[in-house]
Amino acid sequence: MRRRIYLTMLVSALTSPAHKWIIAQQPTDVASTTGRPLSGEVVDHLDAVTASLRRMDDHLGSGQTLGLVRQHLATVVEVLRERRYTDSVGRRLHGTAGELMRLAGWLSFDDGNHSQAQRFWIAGLYQAHAAGDRGLGANILGFMSCQAKDLGQLRQSITLAETARAAYPAASPKVGTILDLRAAEAYANNHAVTDTRRALDSAFDRLTDERPEHGDPDWAYWINEAQAHAQAGYCYVKLEDWTRAREHLRAALRLQNDEYSREGALRNALLATTYVRQDQPELDKALALGDQAVQTLTGQVTSARCVKHVRNLVGALGPYRRTPAVRRFCNDTKDLIAT
Repeated sequence: MRRRIYLTMLVSALTSPAHKWIIAQQPTDVASTTGRPLSGEVVDHLDAVTASLRRMDDHLGSGQTLGLVRQHLATVVEVLRERRYTDSVGRRLHGTAGELMRLAGWLSFDDGNHSQAQRFWIAGLYQAHAAGDRGLGANILGFMSCQAKDLGQLRQSITLAETARAAYPAASPKVGTILDLRAAEAYANNHAVTDTRRALDSAFDRLTDERPEHGDPDWAYWINEAQAHAQAGYCYVKLEDWTRAREHLRAALRLQNDEYSREGALRNALLATTYVRQDQPELDKALALGDQAVQTLTGQVTSARCVKHVRNLVGALGPYRRTPAVRRFCNDTKDLIAT
C-alpha cells in the first residue's frame, strides 16, 4: 500500500512541471557576461562527447554509463555557471545540459531508480525551456510518459504523451515518430485499441516523410524502422494481440543491427512471451528466445528494465514449471532476476 501511494505521488509530481513547461514564456536572453569567453566550437566538442555517451548506452546499458554521464553533465553545468558567452552559445549550452539530464534520467529509469530519473527529467525540462528547444522538452515529456506507464499510472502516461505531442511543432519527422510511439504505448497499456492503432499508423507514416533541411536532432538517431516495429510489438503484447505482436517483433529483430544489444534482449523477451501466452503455447521457441535474452543481459549489458521483462516471461511460464526445459530456464534466470 505504501509503495502504491508513493508511486502515485511520484508520477503526479511529474504532470505539474510538464504543464508549467508548455505554457511558460521563453527567456529573452540567456547570455553570460562574467568569466572567460566561450566559443561555439567548445559546445561542438561537448555535444560530440554527449553523442558518444548516448551510443555507449546502446552497447553497455545503464549500469556502466550513468557515472560517465554524470561527470560530463557536471562539466557542462560548470561551464554554464563560470564562463562568458553570447545568447546563441548560451542556448546551445542549456540544450546540451538538458539533453544530458534527459539521458541521465533515462539511464536512472532503465536502472530502476525512478525518483532519480524524475529529478533529472524535471531539471532537463527547465534547461530545454532556457534553450528554447521544444523538441527536447517534448522528448523529455515522452520519457516521463514511459515512466508513468511502467509505474502503473496509466492516465498520467497518456496525459504526458499527448502533452508532448501537442507541444512539438512537428519540424522533424523522427521526433514526431518518437512522440507518436510514446502515445501508442500509453494507449496500449490502457487497452485503448483504436487510439493505439491510430498513433502507430501516424508513427509509421512519419518514418517515410522527407527529412528537414536543417536535419534531425542527434538525439533522435535511434529511431528507425526496427525500433518502430519493436515498440509496435510491445503495444500489441499489451493488447494481447499475439499474432500482430509477433509480426512486429520479428521484423524488429530482422532489421536491427549489432549496436542495439539491450534492445535485442528486450525484443527477444517480448517475442518469447507471445509464444507462451498464445492459445497453443510453443515452449521450445519461447525458451530459445528467452535464453538469448538472458545471455545478453548476463554478459553484455546492464538493464533492470529489460530484466523486468525476463521476470514477466518467467511468470508466464509458471503453469509449465513441471516441464524439465522450463524448470531449467527458470533456474538459470534466478541470479539475473535477483540482481
